[in-house]
Amino acid sequence: YCNGFQIVPKAKTICLSAREQLRRARHSRTFLVESGTGELWSEMQTGDRYIVADCGGGTVDLTVHQIEQPQGTLKELYKASGGPYGAVGVDLAFEAMLCQIFGADFIESFKAKRPAAWVDLTIAFEARKRTAAPGRANSLNISLPFSFIDFYKRHRGQSVETALRKSNMNFIKWSSQGMLRLSAEAMHELFQHTISQTNTKLQIGGQFSKKEEVKGVHFLFLVGGFAESPMLQRAAQNALGRNCRIIIPHDVGLTILKGAVLFGLDPTVVRVRRCPLTYGVGVLNRFVEGRHPRDKLLIKDGREWCTDILDRFVSVDQSVALGEVVRRSYTPARMGQRKIIINIYCSDTDDITYITEPGVRKCGAITLDLLESGAVAASAGDNDKGSAFERREIRTTMQFGDTEIKVTAVDVATGQLVRASIDFLSN
Repeated sequence: YCNGFQIVPKAKTICLSAREQLRRARHSRTFLVESGTGELWSEMQTGDRYIVADCGGGTVDLTVHQIEQPQGTLKELYKASGGPYGAVGVDLAFEAMLCQIFGADFIESFKAKRPAAWVDLTIAFEARKRTAAPGRANSLNISLPFSFIDFYKRHRGQSVETALRKSNMNFIKWSSQGMLRLSAEAMHELFQHTISQTNTKLQIGGQFSKKEEVKGVHFLFLVGGFAESPMLQRAAQNALGRNCRIIIPHDVGLTILKGAVLFGLDPTVVRVRRCPLTYGVGVLNRFVEGRHPRDKLLIKDGREWCTDILDRFVSVDQSVALGEVVRRSYTPARMGQRKIIINIYCSDTDDITYITEPGVRKCGAITLDLLESGAVAASAGDNDKGSAFERREIRTTMQFGDTEIKVTAVDVATGQLVRASIDFLSN
């Protein structure tokens, strides 16, 4: 105390300021900044749910998580979904504008013959794109490389300034310093399509809270490089500001990288995931007249079978816990078979019966190498007149709860492990 007044340390003053800012944010539902984020985490409790909007260069992806206790783990409530609404859309709009002014054939020729200069131009636009803001009224200058100006004059026989005048684009002017001068309206127009698509996606994300399994979502974390854009931040506020508290962390562009590192240190932090697709394999089932189509009928050894039936491993949007497994058993088709290859199929929906239906596609294959255990099984079959071969069973275990699908297999007759692999890259 000094003269009756309490001396408050600087750190405590900052803490009090952060709390006051958080209190105001709770009331006004405006953006929270870094100073309030720590307070927010201390406020969030077991069972709280939030949306993460990852706004990157190419896509905007949404998912919904729930905090679990006492482990402090996360449960995914809605499968990750997204669309091509990232910052690249603004770059494409800028390129389309250049094509409208100078001609698409010239732009394509310039990109092919002067690639380094084209990169310089896109970098110059990127720098100005990052400074675009809803309340900005002054124009933005974008430097044109000298090679662009010279190449256009040789290609068209006229100056860049003449092309701008003939284009009748009033929002874009030519500067004597060799720059394109874009008005605030022109820059907003370049953002318009991408922001509109992102806004729609965020509004759909906000509707997650109306679904029974994700009801009660009141927070949205806006992360990713594109989340740095004030234009996108305003769009998020307009889309969900009344229903969710929107949090933009400090160093928002690095948030995804930090999260990846933390996940690498502790992969168990996400305990339950939602399956993004329906996965399964094609199998034979007994043919039932009137239930199965005749074109699926296969007669083998005097028995009627229905082909191409999908045997589901997991269904789309199904909750799959970390370490959860699916088991299936397979039998070699013939004596002495050294390898079993099982094709995996996937679909965006669960309303499917056959692997030949529209929307079902082959996405991978499981390979079971029987070379090591084949001799043992064959020997057993010789001693028992082939009956051991008929009973031979390869039990396969697939794990779906992690970031990748893992498979192991064992020969039930011998107890030996069978070399198993899964391939999603060759399709």
